[in-house]
Amino acid sequence: MLSYQFDWSVVTSGKYFEWLVSGIKVTLQLSAVSIVLAFLVGLLIAVMRMSHVKPVRWFAHAYLEFFRNTPLLVQIFFWYFGSYKILPQAVNDWLNATNFEFAAAVIALTIYTSAFIAEDIRSGVLSIPKEQMEAARSAGFSYLRSMQYIILPQAVRITVPPLVNQFLNLAKNSSLAMSIGVMEITYQARQVESYTFKGFEAFTAATLVYLVISVAITALVHLYNTRVLNLQRAA
Repeated sequence: MLSYQFDWSVVTSGKYFEWLVSGIKVTLQLSAVSIVLAFLVGLLIAVMRMSHVKPVRWFAHAYLEFFRNTPLLVQIFFWYFGSYKILPQAVNDWLNATNFEFAAAVIALTIYTSAFIAEDIRSGVLSIPKEQMEAARSAGFSYLRSMQYIILPQAVRITVPPLVNQFLNLAKNSSLAMSIGVMEITYQARQVESYTFKGFEAFTAATLVYLVISVAITALVHLYNTRVLNLQRAA
């Protein structure tokens, strides 16, 4: 280790730097798309989990138990190798014509993370006094309208801290997409190491990228919470 010659120019200039920048872009795209979709799917599953219709509630429960209790890496492989058996042929043809590896990673990250988000949101809903739902129904709101306008906005606000943790986990879990050939930052760092044998520099750069992404997400949520708190005080 003492005789190792550090060469940071490998990750700060030239084609290897361009590889890493390309990987950062893919990581950000993968994380952003998956975060949005995971939140929307998680919100839907949370509502279904609390439905009074038993088949709907059972489906949501099975969804949560299956995807929360199987490894993410296995799920990535499942969608990458098994989508041809599950998805319609037209969908598979479209995915192959675009970027199948990226799409498979998005599907796996979305479904896996949405299962955890759904339970966080459900916990937030259960913390809302049931009298609010009763008051909304008494005012003529349907169950779905009551959830949409009264319960869920409060629940989401309550569950912001655990949701931030899920978003951070998703951004870091996106590194597993390298296993199916998605050229995100970890994949590109591995490529740089393979060509230059400068693994320390390459993976240090990748580590710093994930650190910056995590800090940025935390800072944005903190800014949002501060503005919401200021608006509440002003009101």
